[in-house]
Amino acid sequence: MRRLLKPLWILLALVFLFEAWLWDHLRPAVQWIVDRLAWERLKARVAAWIEVLPPYPTLLVFLIPVALLFPVKLAGLWFLAKGWWLGAMATLAGAKVVSMGVTAFIFDVTRPKLLQLAWFRWLHTHVLAWLAWAHALVDPIKARLRAWLGETLAPVRRRLASLAWLMKPKRAGRFLRRIARIRRSMRAQPAE
Repeated sequence: MRRLLKPLWILLALVFLFEAWLWDHLRPAVQWIVDRLAWERLKARVAAWIEVLPPYPTLLVFLIPVALLFPVKLAGLWFLAKGWWLGAMATLAGAKVVSMGVTAFIFDVTRPKLLQLAWFRWLHTHVLAWLAWAHALVDPIKARLRAWLGETLAPVRRRLASLAWLMKPKRAGRFLRRIARIRRSMRAQPAE
């Protein structure tokens, strides 16, 4: 049974790592966008407002992006039901990227308050533990895949490098003369 469940666990770990990757890579992008907006006083006011909020209202602020993007995700599902695959995938992917980016930004602002909640602190600790578990499960597979690709592609890479060396400006004439000589010798041989 363990052998049958291992691919499922690996798939779950990959999905979890993809979500973590999105989180890590969208947070700086959203931070950059927010930093470029000319809303410095508004941002300072929002940060000060969150600072005085108790933990549970801060949790509501953290959940605002989920609530605002829910209708967009429903629209993506409606596109899917109508058979408009491209529109559905674009809508769902866009909603996912915006949701992850905005949630990452809001989480950075609200994290100190949210970690005051015991259940949220427990959940945060366990999510970090699950992330470590997912890395422990997937990283050896990634290392084996990289090693295999390195071994498989190394001869191709060496051959391409030698061909690139033959095609250098000074060598191109010699290379082409050699090809023409091989071609003439092939034509001169009698057909069997």
